[in-house]
Amino acid sequence: MSGTILERLEAKGLRMTGQRRVIAEVLGESTDHPDVEELYNRASGHDPKISIATVYRTVKLFEEAGIIDRLEFGDGRARYEDADRDHHDHLIDINSGEVIEFCDPEIEALQEKIAERLGYRLKGHRLELYGVPQKKR
Repeated sequence: MSGTILERLEAKGLRMTGQRRVIAEVLGESTDHPDVEELYNRASGHDPKISIATVYRTVKLFEEAGIIDRLEFGDGRARYEDADRDHHDHLIDINSGEVIEFCDPEIEALQEKIAERLGYRLKGHRLELYGVPQKKR
């Protein structure tokens, strides 16, 4: 399935209130991995009447509909991204919390090879690397 988050929600027949539309648009514009508080801050800039409870309920609804993915990087905050994005992995800076997206053909090939060696055909995976910046010499 492709299209914007809003288009995919409408295709699934979800009732789209004005506030849900705002939240869908904010998620669709996100190039990072916002948590609910950050989504609330961005959405309330568009519609000051949106409550944080509405954002929590809407994010849960979108997640249950398979429109967004919930990501947990060990910092106690659930973060979200569009479920229909191109495949990528994550490197998380444990000092700053910055999340760097990457895709490495060697890692992808190695994962396929490992699955095959173990008698499986890989259908998907999620890779998260945690690190700290190397000190400059």
